[in-house]
Amino acid sequence: MWIFGCKGNSGFSARSTAEEVTQGIDGAGLTAIVTGASNGIGTETTRVLALRGVHVVMAVRNVASGTRVKEEILKGIPRGRLTVMEIDLNSLASVRKFSREYIASGLPLNILINNAGVMAPPFTLSKDNIEQQFAVNHLGPFLLTNLLLETMKSTAHKTQKEGRIVNVSSALHQNGYKEGIRFDKINDKASYNGNAAYGQSKLCNLLHTNELARRFKREGVNITANSLHPGIIATNLTNNLGLTGWVLNTFGKYLLKNVPQGAATTCYVALHPQVKGQSGEYFMDSNKAEANATSSLAKDAVLASKLWDFSLTLTNGK
Repeated sequence: MWIFGCKGNSGFSARSTAEEVTQGIDGAGLTAIVTGASNGIGTETTRVLALRGVHVVMAVRNVASGTRVKEEILKGIPRGRLTVMEIDLNSLASVRKFSREYIASGLPLNILINNAGVMAPPFTLSKDNIEQQFAVNHLGPFLLTNLLLETMKSTAHKTQKEGRIVNVSSALHQNGYKEGIRFDKINDKASYNGNAAYGQSKLCNLLHTNELARRFKREGVNITANSLHPGIIATNLTNNLGLTGWVLNTFGKYLLKNVPQGAATTCYVALHPQVKGQSGEYFMDSNKAEANATSSLAKDAVLASKLWDFSLTLTNGK
């Protein structure tokens, strides 16, 4: 249980839970995709959105696991609308397949929550031969977002409701490689550092978000893009951290946020009316973060544009 934190301008704090920050919000008629919906804060995000009436598409790598989570959620929310679909962010082909199937389903899309990720594994290449953290935490979500943008734009236009893209980043974006994005060393095993590569991928989330916000503003579309730090939570994401991971999982319930608190900022940014019209912002503890909460690299528009072009190249222009 996180015991620290005063209420911010939103009226919420680090102690607020996902249910508390969405209390009284009617999400009926909205459709959301949540990646990584079968565990951790992804599951709690899914549960609370469903509780508020949102039709949630659970984008998961393991369909059997996702189905079990869906059934468990529906025991508490019998009228919940949940759909399980397979996606492996470690594979661009899988991301494309998911996007094709989603578009073919005819479902609208109001909210896209890029939540899934990996943290500090040993050096590993994705199925597309790209360093795994860069691939799963950034490139897969980048491609998924691009492929579903037209669906989001169409939904926003038809419903006259603001579309929202929510990218789950981390305060650890400040702990990446000193040069920021190692464009020429993404796959350099010799100089790979798991923690720094994680920071790099989380910096990518911020840069991607900010570039999306700039593009939406220029286009005049009714879609916002925001990023967030969920807080430090002991989940299976920390399994690769060795002794640090053991300490977090053993003592985390006394010192860190629990999962309902960890999912709060995601649910706040995805649903709360206070966030309407805000784009290119970074949130912490269900409040807009202070300017110094992000690194100077995260605010670099030139770097964001370069990352966008680099990511387009890696995803064959889409």
